[in-house]
Amino acid sequence: MGLSVRMLVAIAFVLTQLVHGALCWGKDGHYTVCKIAEGYFEEETVAAMKRLLPESADGDLAAFCSWPDEIKRLSQWQWTSVLHYVNTPEYRCNYEYCRDCHDSHKHKDWCVTGAIFNYTNQLMSASENSQSIVHYNMTEALMFLSHYMGDVHQPLHTGFLGDLGGNTIIVRWYNRKTNLHHVWDNMIIESALTTYYNSSLPLMIQVLQAKLTNGWSNDVPLWESCQLNQTACPNEYASESIDLACKYAYRNATPGTTLGDDYFLSRLPIVEKRLAQGGIRLATTLNRIFSAKPKLFRL
Repeated sequence: MGLSVRMLVAIAFVLTQLVHGALCWGKDGHYTVCKIAEGYFEEETVAAMKRLLPESADGDLAAFCSWPDEIKRLSQWQWTSVLHYVNTPEYRCNYEYCRDCHDSHKHKDWCVTGAIFNYTNQLMSASENSQSIVHYNMTEALMFLSHYMGDVHQPLHTGFLGDLGGNTIIVRWYNRKTNLHHVWDNMIIESALTTYYNSSLPLMIQVLQAKLTNGWSNDVPLWESCQLNQTACPNEYASESIDLACKYAYRNATPGTTLGDDYFLSRLPIVEKRLAQGGIRLATTLNRIFSAKPKLFRL
């Protein structure tokens, strides 16, 4: 497969970070979303993963789902930073694409939902006419789409502009000083892993997979549906996220607050459900792109 030098450098960089960097919700959460998605891939989608991902991945999309977080620190990829989130006006607990999806210079479509539409369309075009698309572009599009599908399900990635999605709200997570966005990006999952899962991410994923076949099984068909037969519907996911941000993330989390058991125990189910929804919806989207007849629910 013909990967660009830029892609090879970026992949080497992310692998170095995965080996030497400490795991956090960012990597654990994205890995979880993609690993759940892998369990619902159709045969054609599995084949596409093996064709598009680096050979060393052996078709394992989850291993590369944090790639966009790693490369955005490199100078040639800094333009992607704005694609990880979308902000709503202060105290507006609703999301509107035309109002909200732009960068700081008001360039339209520059946000996480715009990115999902863009990379979905790239992959759709490539799957319909593979001879016209260079493979490394398809690889980039796949990894960006998979990552941003996770981001849009994190409630504070659709947060208020005034506090940058909770980044400027300084709180304490038990005895650790942090910010509210970091609590949702990292600390809720980190605390869950140590409290309930013996610090085992595979165990946590197994529990979520079990919930998908039991407790959430009736909800799954609703999660994977898209209005107007769209391939992806990130506007719906962003609307869910800002609603959850208002109801759960921002509530009882004013600057200087110490967040402890009450906050953790009541918010963890929200985080777990969003990870599961992100996985199901990523699988559905990729199956629609790569499979002629998607059959997601084969449990």
